[in-house]
Amino acid sequence: MTGVVDTNQRYRINHFDLAAPDGQPVRWALNILHRAGLKEQVRGTDLTLRVLNRAAAEGLPVYFYGSHQEVVATLATRVRRRIPGLVVAGCEPSKFRPMTLRECRALARRIVDSNARLVFVGLGCPRQEVFCYEMRNLVPVPLIAVGAAFDYLAGHLPEPPAGASRLGLEWLWRLVHEPKRLWRRYVLLNPAYLCLLSLQVLRVWRPDIDGTKPPPATSVEA
Repeated sequence: MTGVVDTNQRYRINHFDLAAPDGQPVRWALNILHRAGLKEQVRGTDLTLRVLNRAAAEGLPVYFYGSHQEVVATLATRVRRRIPGLVVAGCEPSKFRPMTLRECRALARRIVDSNARLVFVGLGCPRQEVFCYEMRNLVPVPLIAVGAAFDYLAGHLPEPPAGASRLGLEWLWRLVHEPKRLWRRYVLLNPAYLCLLSLQVLRVWRPDIDGTKPPPATSVEA
């Protein structure tokens, strides 16, 4: 939805190497509109765990960037305990403000010097997409935006029941636990999403995915 209302964000998302259907309603929409045949959603938490397990098996050090200090510190401790052999090359919290180019380069240098081969970014939408796009030429390893996975894996947010995710109600679970931060996202964007999906199904409207230009360089809010 941020890609619908913000052409710069649309360009960023469409020029990532991979965009996964995190939400169950997105999976349903892809299957309805494009017969994608997707059997399950790709939750950020599940994706993170699968990639971390593979990283441990292949000896690839990882780096965590985002959230608060207590969250990333607990996250690093818990995933090491959960996944034997995993090497956490580094972790640092979000600054919760725009970074200067000098700060971006310093962060990139810390990541490179850590010998990390994968970077997990937990800044929330749309900050994490802007971060990954703007940092892609400074950090020579994959950057993976994983949303609330840091909070879930660190134990700072309770995991939603499997039934809620299966029924496409994980958004409601998150809204109940973080109403102040998320109410605008779900109260305003959910109805808009359903409306635009209906218009696509009826072939009244099609999103313009080609009519965007590269966004101007912007300060990275990290």
